[in-house]
Amino acid sequence: MAGSRRRGSGAGDEQATATGPELNGLVVSHLGKGLAVEAEDGAIILCHTRRRLGDAAVGDRVLWSACGQDQGRVEAILPRRSLLTRPAYGGKIRCVAANLDRVFVVIAPTPEPDWLLVDQYLAVCQNRDIAVEIVYNKLDLAQGAHDAALEDYARIGYPLHRISAKQNLGLDALRQGLAGHCSMLAGQSGVGKSSLTNTLLPEKNLRIGEISERSGLGRHTTTAATLYHLPGGGDLIDSPGVAVFGLAEITEQSLAWGYREFQAHIPNCRFNNCRHLKDKGCGVREAVEAGAVSLARYERYSRLLEKLISPDAVA
Repeated sequence: MAGSRRRGSGAGDEQATATGPELNGLVVSHLGKGLAVEAEDGAIILCHTRRRLGDAAVGDRVLWSACGQDQGRVEAILPRRSLLTRPAYGGKIRCVAANLDRVFVVIAPTPEPDWLLVDQYLAVCQNRDIAVEIVYNKLDLAQGAHDAALEDYARIGYPLHRISAKQNLGLDALRQGLAGHCSMLAGQSGVGKSSLTNTLLPEKNLRIGEISERSGLGRHTTTAATLYHLPGGGDLIDSPGVAVFGLAEITEQSLAWGYREFQAHIPNCRFNNCRHLKDKGCGVREAVEAGAVSLARYERYSRLLEKLISPDAVA
């Protein structure tokens, strides 16, 4: 999705005047109404944006111009290879992260996995062309109770990492999966995302301090999504306030497409607008009855479809 280069007026344009050429940068955090932009030399620049530019997200590549010492203005958002969004108040859509390559969905033996939430993550990412891998944390507490459900995901091609952040089990393979990519962890509260993030990012607090110091706005400003560079290569966007990124911009048809095992059977449906529920001649339901599609996954699809049609119907 290409960014805008329009030169409009507005409060954002009047705050400062650019004094240099347009430079490449990377949005690493939101700081109040501004952005922390990492310059090519690693310096953190506090930038404001042109009002008509649109919302910039953490992970965006941008062009910026210097407006003073350690301050700048974002002139353009460069084309994105992916954008993750979530519903916001008033029917609006908020950007969660840009240029993500993959999302690691974290679950654990406790709390009991919310498989409906897992499927929601997977369906959204499938439609955003963002790869997904599943992380089963707290392996030291596992008793095999979730093996069947995990096997359903492995069978349809989702990589699975069985780890224990507490006991440092399985982390080397996870680090290899993160290397060279821009990634984000997602999952319900209590599954150990914070502990895992701290393990993967041993210098996280130093990075927070650096961003806060360079911006001059204080440490409390970095509680939103922040992009960190991983020691082994690649980037990790930590978004502690977004446990669920919702079904923003997902239609009934794209929800079904988001269940990747449905895709081979959707062309077999008699009607193009098939919802795959009680529709006659539904290829997906026939695949479920034949055992080619997981019944549990199909039942969760039905619940998510109900949630999509009537948002208050499913908690």
